[in-house]
Amino acid sequence: ISSLLKHNFVPSSNKVPIEKELFKKNLLDELEHSLLVFVNGHIADEHSDIKNLPDGVIVGSLSESIKNNSPLIEKHFAKYAHHQTNIFTALSTSYTNDGAFVSVPDGKIVEDPIHLLFITDSKDTKLLVQPRNLFIAGKNSQVSIIEHYVSTDKSVYFTNTVTEIVADKGSVINHIKLQEESRNAFHIARMEVDQERSSNVSSHSISIGGELTRNDFNSGFNDEGSECTLNGLYMIEGTQLFDAHTLIDHAMPHCTSHEHYKGILTDKSRGVFNGKVIVRPDAQKTNAFQENNNILLSNEALINTKPQLEIFADDVKCSHGATIGQLDEEARFYLKSRGIGEEASRAILLHAFASDVITSIKTESVRNYIEKIISDRFN
Repeated sequence: ISSLLKHNFVPSSNKVPIEKELFKKNLLDELEHSLLVFVNGHIADEHSDIKNLPDGVIVGSLSESIKNNSPLIEKHFAKYAHHQTNIFTALSTSYTNDGAFVSVPDGKIVEDPIHLLFITDSKDTKLLVQPRNLFIAGKNSQVSIIEHYVSTDKSVYFTNTVTEIVADKGSVINHIKLQEESRNAFHIARMEVDQERSSNVSSHSISIGGELTRNDFNSGFNDEGSECTLNGLYMIEGTQLFDAHTLIDHAMPHCTSHEHYKGILTDKSRGVFNGKVIVRPDAQKTNAFQENNNILLSNEALINTKPQLEIFADDVKCSHGATIGQLDEEARFYLKSRGIGEEASRAILLHAFASDVITSIKTESVRNYIEKIISDRFN
């Protein structure tokens, strides 16, 4: 974090006005969804649009829910992302301004995704923005949430975000995180997932922005029959640094986890993948998969990958692995022999490489949005 410490960041104290045209390009136009907008970490009601939601579903400002003494906030806020051993979580917990609060009661199904758009417009000020998010899914409920970070310019700022996800019995949470911030920004994020019996949580992370990006993901199973899917795609260039640390803790039997991260690195960019799956002694019948694949498009790009399994049970099915390589020259030659140009053949192969992560996203409009990001990056 030495590059981060070179700057003096100022906490964002006020919301700044922003024209709708500045963030309209970041909206998922094909999607009928509820939109909650934050500007510099503060709720922007004038740009938000909450569609018809099932009775009892809450989509709104975390700070407002805290002011209203919500019992759900008291029960769950800061109960999973412990601050004692993490300086950035401690900073977030001490100086939380606002963030998104999503609560789905028992048995409710939210058909359309909820789009949380976090915009930073720091101009000449080096801002510290600290969104704090809490997502709760009640028993047998279903919800899809898009957590989306963008900026309006190329300025230097620091986003320090903490997200806690609570999945009660039988609930289904589909979470997508898009990080498209300024190439000069710093993005440090922590996500804590707490799962009860037979819950299903999937999280898909797409990262292309930031001078430095650090994503921590931790998931724990509290009862049997739960499933966690974790997919990631990072595309970095220049001198960008992407660092992913994940932990999936199998403490209960009959649970499943599937983790697949892919990276495309060029120029002098650097990537880190440090993933760990722990299978506790009582976690028999665990099914755990973990893999990290990377393509290096230059001789100076660097990836450090460390997939890990710690298994203390004997009746399990677990696998892990990692690959680092370059584009398949035979495949490129084949495409060129069919009249496809150099750049187009390169883009086709990179899109095919990333397709595993993209196709796992259930929301079609989000898939199309990400495919456009890839096309813009490599065409």
